[in-house]
Amino acid sequence: MNFNRRWLWSPMAVVLGIALAACGSSPPKAGKGNITVAGFAFPESSIMAYVYGEALGGAGYTVSYKLNLGTRAVVEPALESRQIDLYPGYTASDLEYQDKNAGLAGGDAATNNAKLNTFLTPKGLEALTPSSALDTNAFAVKKAIAKQYNLKTLSDLARVSNKLVFGAPPDCPTNALCAPGLSRVYGIEFKSTQLLDLDGPATYAALDSGTVQVGEVFSSDATISSHGLVVLTDNKHLEAADDLVPIGRTSVLRGVATTVLNNVSSKLTTSALIAMNAKVAINHADPSQVASAWLKSHDIKT
Repeated sequence: MNFNRRWLWSPMAVVLGIALAACGSSPPKAGKGNITVAGFAFPESSIMAYVYGEALGGAGYTVSYKLNLGTRAVVEPALESRQIDLYPGYTASDLEYQDKNAGLAGGDAATNNAKLNTFLTPKGLEALTPSSALDTNAFAVKKAIAKQYNLKTLSDLARVSNKLVFGAPPDCPTNALCAPGLSRVYGIEFKSTQLLDLDGPATYAALDSGTVQVGEVFSSDATISSHGLVVLTDNKHLEAADDLVPIGRTSVLRGVATTVLNNVSSKLTTSALIAMNAKVAINHADPSQVASAWLKSHDIKT
């Protein structure tokens, strides 16, 4: 996912993004210290920020939240500058961000994570043990478009891409797992591209209205089928292993926090992630309540 998944470089953008973010805190508990958990501007990130935060709160940390900060180009610099302490990251997308889209990410999450830490460690940052919960970029079309152009794979899309408009997230033009990768791996060049949001309402509205014919979505989004979309098979394996992983400041995460977060990751699966996303996107449940319910179902204290 690019966070892709998923880029404003201005320092002022970082400050403003944090100042305007939705903030909250768990009830103070004795003694472990303070941790600020941040999230990207899409619901899955908010859910996972609460999953991490409430688990840490149950272990005695005082947790505050800065959610919906924006793209990785806002969130990651905020981590480096100590304005936040932790965020839900992705093994491939964060690696591609750190390596400046050099294409180091591959199909194994643990390998991606090890490479990611070679960039993070000198900055005093760390990606902990990744979960098995996978969320990659995916490229979808309406069923009618798939039928009209006989589209099943991204290779099929390459044949007709110059006739179609692409709805993409803001970072897509520079993200190795989005437009550059589609061009390099598949030879896909669209008629035009509209920059929209991160697997959000603008993307789905544009697909539903026909304003765009192809949209980037997230593979763990539970609403894909309800919009009558077909996800095209990534038959040449452009997308790498983008498993969820806690990324934070090493000085804050040492000890108990690492143990707590690694325990969460050990129990988090792709199916659980999709189910939590569905409760928020389809049933309009509160992300913090969804996170709390999942933690309790796995006997993790909140």
